[in-house]
Amino acid sequence: MTTILITGASAGIGARTARLLASGGATVFGAARTTGAIAEIPGVTPVALDLTHEESILAAVDTVNRLAGSVDVLINCAGYGEFGSVEETLLADARRQLEVNVLGAIGLIQAVLPGMRAARRGRIVNVSSLAGEFAAPMGGWYHASKFALEALSDSLRGEVAQFGIDVTVVQPSYVATDWHDNAMERVERASARGPYSAMASAMRTYFANPALTRQFSSPDAVAAIIAKAALTRRPRTRYRIGPGANIAVALATILPDRTFDALTRKQFGYPQLTPQP
Repeated sequence: MTTILITGASAGIGARTARLLASGGATVFGAARTTGAIAEIPGVTPVALDLTHEESILAAVDTVNRLAGSVDVLINCAGYGEFGSVEETLLADARRQLEVNVLGAIGLIQAVLPGMRAARRGRIVNVSSLAGEFAAPMGGWYHASKFALEALSDSLRGEVAQFGIDVTVVQPSYVATDWHDNAMERVERASARGPYSAMASAMRTYFANPALTRQFSSPDAVAAIIAKAALTRRPRTRYRIGPGANIAVALATILPDRTFDALTRKQFGYPQLTPQP
């Protein structure tokens, strides 16, 4: 039986994925800072985890090893979006973004890899985002965290393949959870009253548009892709999900930077550039 450790399992995509995997017969450990909601998911064992503390990371993996022997599949699903202008976001908030979205995930990877190497098999699934493929204004720190996770996943994949370990990345676009509400609260806190207030207001308006929210992927659809990445025998290196996801990545790749910048400003309704004198 496959033993899976998934982070961010208390709500949203992580909770849906944990439920789906457990219903399929896997031994699932769901990790989060608060575990009350995880205990309500049938077949999922809750594990306390604070991704900003190394001791908590090591203790979580030790708990799984003690109860199940080893971790066969690690799914790094926990994360959040620190939104606001690069200038105005407090460095303390930026550090926490990187601690949770990048360093915490890598800490877990480092903790499970010795067991996977010894077993000569294993799977690491890093839930990234389309935000790891291209960047837009007002989300710089979130984009930075996902760019880093993408790069580390690519490096790691080449390093651990010799031990029979696969590394794959899941890249959702917009998903119908409260993630966006939390991100917009951070935009409000960081940039609603300063020189970038017009951009902050435009971003909030953009994400409140019912026409956009109707295009969001469902958490269950994303959970199904994560489960596939975790369990399929020969996974792809990347799984994208969301309307227009592949087109967005292609445009970011082939268009000149300033052209893509202009498309982004138009998409979000950001203020136009001030003409140079």
